Formats: sequence, C-alpha cells, structure tokens
Amino acid sequence: MVKKLVPVIALLAILGGAYKFVLAKPAAAEKKPEPKVHGSVYMLEKEFLVNLADGRFAKLQVGLILAHDDTSTAPAGGHGAAPTPPEGYGAMHQEGVVRDVITDTLTDATDKELIEKKGREHLKEEILKDIKKHTDVKVEHVIFSDLTVQ
Repeated sequence: MVKKLVPVIALLAILGGAYKFVLAKPAAAEKKPEPKVHGSVYMLEKEFLVNLADGRFAKLQVGLILAHDDTSTAPAGGHGAAPTPPEGYGAMHQEGVVRDVITDTLTDATDKELIEKKGREHLKEEILKDIKKHTDVKVEHVIFSDLTVQ
C-alpha cells in the first residue's frame, strides 16, 4: 500500500508544480507600476533672471508638464537641422508667449513667495492659469528647479 502511495504523491507534486509554473496567473511583480508623472516634462531652455516686486532678484529654471496629447513642441532633427536636444528640451511653439506669462507673474512676486513652499505653489497655479488663458499649450503642471533668490 505504501509503495503505491509514494508514486501517486510524487505525481501529484509534479503536476502541482507544473500547474504553478505554466498555468498560474503571472506574479504581481510583473505589473507595470503607475507613473508618478503623467505627461511629458518640457524644460524651458533658458533660465529666468528677474527682478522681484520687493527689489530683490530671482534666478530659476522653469519646466512644464505637458498633456500627453500636446503638440506644442516642434519635432527636432531632419536634414540640415541642429542635433536633437536632450529629452525635455527643444523648440516649443508659443514659447515666447509662455516666457512672457512666466516673467510677468514672477516680477509681481516677492522673495517671500518664492522662498516659502506655499507661495511657490500659488505662483505655479497662477502661471498655469495664465498659460492656459493666453496660449494653446496644454500644460498640466508647472515646476521650478535651480531656484536662487538674492
């Protein structure tokens, strides 16, 4: 009786392992993680150096998180064209208007607004609202980097 039971148990173990290996659902680790940033990041090529409303000045880099369906950036490359810029940089249609909107908003700001997180968030929201109002660029968020206030 024991001699007949050992092969049956071994066969069940092999079949169970084969099922787990071949037919089971893929592991949860194979799922793609949800992206933390939706859209593409576009860094405006030139930094901003502006006088603030309180007499101080600020130097910063501004980036825009564009909607997936935004077509405001021109494709780079082609015959005789400049080399392809790094990802997130390049020519943007209406970039002059976007820079003007950002400059107007920043020159009305104070150093306190740029230094404090709450103030920066307010400025980003104001810039976002004005870009949507004055341009066709589909922006989801505004980001600041390399910020210096003096």
